[in-house]
Amino acid sequence: MNKKMETTEAKTVYGRRKVIAEPPFGQIKNSGFRSFSLRGKEKVAAEFALVCTAHNLKKFAKMASMGQSILMI
Repeated sequence: MNKKMETTEAKTVYGRRKVIAEPPFGQIKNSGFRSFSLRGKEKVAAEFALVCTAHNLKKFAKMASMGQSILMI
């Protein structure tokens, strides 16, 4: 794995990951969500979908309050 991660392509992909994929998880944790309340794969998936929806709605509300358009065409 170390050899694979030393390639230029792997460094590029990993570099993009920390900009695209990681921040939302940190933002969700900082807003207070630390653990799931339910048990079972389907229930956890539903709870996480609800958490993600709330996170996105907060982002849209912030953008709207700043006067930015939330429509992406």
